Amino acid sequence: MSLPIGNTVHHIAVIGTNYEDSRHFYVDVLGFEVVREVWREEKQDWKIDLALDGCELELFILPKAPPRPSWPEAAGMRHLAFRVKSVAEAAARLNALGVATEPIRQDPYTHCAMTFFKDPDGLPLEIHE
Repeated sequence: MSLPIGNTVHHIAVIGTNYEDSRHFYVDVLGFEVVREVWREEKQDWKIDLALDGCELELFILPKAPPRPSWPEAAGMRHLAFRVKSVAEAAARLNALGVATEPIRQDPYTHCAMTFFKDPDGLPLEIHE
C-alpha cells in the first residue's frame, strides 16, 4: 500500500548542543558518514547531514537549545532505534567506546533483544535486533 505522502522516511533530525561532542558521537562512535557540513551564519548554528545504511540524519547544533524536559516521556520523538544483528555485540562495542548502555532485555512484543543508551544531549537511543 502506498502512503499519500510517500513510502519511505527521508531523514530524521536531531538537535545537539555541542558541536565536537555530537559530531564525535554520531560519526566516530555510531559510524554515520558525513555527507555535508554547513555553518549557517543566519542561524548561528551547524547543520551536519549524516548517512548510515541508507538512513539520513540531520544533526543541528544549537548551543542554546533548551534541555529535554524529561526522559524519555516528553512530547515529540520518544527515541531513535537502530537495527543491529547482535545487541550484545553492539552494546559491548558502545561500552568499549565509553557509551553506557542499560541492561539488555527482551522486547515483550517482538521478543528480540534490545537496550537503550543516550547521545551527548541525553536523547534516548535504542539498539534492537
